[in-house]
Amino acid sequence: MFSKILIANRGEIALRILRACRELGIKTVAVHSTADEDAMHVRLADEAVCIGPAASRDSYLNVAAILAAATITGAEAIHPGYGFLSENADFAETVEAHGLTFIGPTADHIRMMGDKITAKTTMEALGVPLVPGSDGELKSLEEARAVAEKVGYPVLIKATAGGGGRGMKVAQSASELEEAWSVARTEARTAFGNDAVYLEKYLDKPRHIELQILADNHGNVVHFGERDCSLQRRHQKLLEEAGSPVLSAEQRDAIGRTATDALAKMGYRNAGTLEFLYQDGQFCFIEMNTRLQVEHPVTEMVCDVDLVREQIRIAAGEELGYTQPDISFSGHAIECRINAEDPDTFAPCPGTVAVYHPPGGLGVRVDSALYTGYRVPPYYDSMIAKVIVHAPTRAQAIARMHRALDEFVVEGIKTVIPLHRRILADPEFQKGEYTIHWLEQFTSRPH
Repeated sequence: MFSKILIANRGEIALRILRACRELGIKTVAVHSTADEDAMHVRLADEAVCIGPAASRDSYLNVAAILAAATITGAEAIHPGYGFLSENADFAETVEAHGLTFIGPTADHIRMMGDKITAKTTMEALGVPLVPGSDGELKSLEEARAVAEKVGYPVLIKATAGGGGRGMKVAQSASELEEAWSVARTEARTAFGNDAVYLEKYLDKPRHIELQILADNHGNVVHFGERDCSLQRRHQKLLEEAGSPVLSAEQRDAIGRTATDALAKMGYRNAGTLEFLYQDGQFCFIEMNTRLQVEHPVTEMVCDVDLVREQIRIAAGEELGYTQPDISFSGHAIECRINAEDPDTFAPCPGTVAVYHPPGGLGVRVDSALYTGYRVPPYYDSMIAKVIVHAPTRAQAIARMHRALDEFVVEGIKTVIPLHRRILADPEFQKGEYTIHWLEQFTSRPH
């Protein structure tokens, strides 16, 4: 086991990793920008190193500074969290080349799954079902037209690189295809420096279902069930559930077997999440995230597992120590992402937290690095907390989340807590009757 780990991230996820290290008896090194010198993870870490100014490119994306910090502090491994460098294959490769352990998958697997076309062709060859579409990158508008006619409109033009909804455009008919093609490529070139795109059939009422897996270096692969991440705005998740209101245990087992068999054949290691669109009883693979997910706590709550601890154990060469029949699922969990945003306009609202009082009680967990007096900086993602609840049934979990959000006090900045309250009170949500398009429609309604 490692004696010291550098945490190459910030905010709640840095604090989450720090806590797992503490429980394993591992010392921690926090890296931070000048904007985060008073951050909670910096205060609580055994050591802290400033790696640059506020801008991410000069600090949290500064590979040389992070490696230097690891060297001078004697860290043996680096945990990247999520975002920033977590899915950067070159970073993972460089970390290993410097004699350190990257707590995550191999650089080859990060690179393979980071390109959506390569990921899809790889998964298809391993027996994982796909959304109908092009076999790979589209070389011309004419080729796009031919594929669109074959699979039928509407279709979705998607960038092969990146994510977050950038480089994705829907064409409802042939007359809209040229504009969708042009805009998607332009967005992809601007955001990712790569204008390669492909085409998929656009599903009109899908759920976004993802499957959490862990794999060790000894050929053992298990899954921890599904998360329903269908509540999204502009392809950004806002609320997640485990398990999904629309899946049966038999469906979970079936897609779980398919996924774990595929990853075992790949020789995958550490944590990963396979993402699917689910409609009319069919799963269609869309991408794989080769890292820890923001929404991992709902899985932890229903499976009673510490996924970060397991990541560290796997990276240290330990075996999982359990098999699929040992994994059980208990009750229902919901996570609400709390962003420092206006709940109606979604405009970011950085500023100083005048009062902070998180909820508590049975079955309530809050992952956050906030405290009274903390200044939320304008330079990073607007998520400031995650409220996670667990209860025996989905209805009880909804009631518990209602109660938790009513207790949650964050003054001095605006947050999306009022929006979450509205969602939880909506009859369609309470019945589980929503798709990935539901939240966009919900937020456009008057209230």
